[in-house]
Amino acid sequence: MAAVTTGETQPTKHQEVGHKSLLQSDALYQYILETSVYPREPQPMKELREVTAKHPWNLMTTSADEGQFLNLLLKLINAKNTMEIGVYTGYSLLSTALALPEDGKILALDINRDNYEIGLPIIEKAGVAHKIDFREGPALPLLDRMLQDEKYHGSFDFIFVDADKDNYLNYHQRLIDLVKIGGVIGYDNTLWNGSLVAPPDAPLRKYVRYYRDFVLELNKALAIDPRVEICQLPVGDGITLCRRIT
Repeated sequence: MAAVTTGETQPTKHQEVGHKSLLQSDALYQYILETSVYPREPQPMKELREVTAKHPWNLMTTSADEGQFLNLLLKLINAKNTMEIGVYTGYSLLSTALALPEDGKILALDINRDNYEIGLPIIEKAGVAHKIDFREGPALPLLDRMLQDEKYHGSFDFIFVDADKDNYLNYHQRLIDLVKIGGVIGYDNTLWNGSLVAPPDAPLRKYVRYYRDFVLELNKALAIDPRVEICQLPVGDGITLCRRIT
């Protein structure tokens, strides 16, 4: 990401720890954060963001601007029953919980409960823990069990996926039957650090290079899937929204 100078010798650098913004200007991203995001960020989300920033894996967190986007999106579609695959410390989960009505529900799936428990005290203090049903373990076996029960078919208003990229297509094959017609699935990291258009010999971190092909495969599949309408947005590290139409 390019830094932008301001007439001084030092570059202007945004302050978002663990950010994944694709904006070429750090100064512009900082402007968005300071003008539109941080002033409107609920206090519990700010507290969780600051706690997560101290974690060694903070790059896994949802950025503050994406958290704000998800919160507003859920309100716009009047979501009530949701699912999240990939929780980490729970920043996007908290954003969702705060957006849902008092009787709203989130099925939250992650392989690491320890990370979730970092944010749990803040979630509890925010008064929204009762909306969350956290399940520890791989998501695919649970999804397969849910698909065997007709009551889960078309039962979710919104599903957010921010987990193992090599399973995104496997998730999509299952989630398309669990989200309702008119409901939305959001896949995070679909621009994958901007690496999707990098030349083959570009110097990339090992994990970025490894998962890049899986993200490319997902994007190609979603683009031709007749069951959904899609919109890919350069928010955070890229998020693709899929609205089920059949």
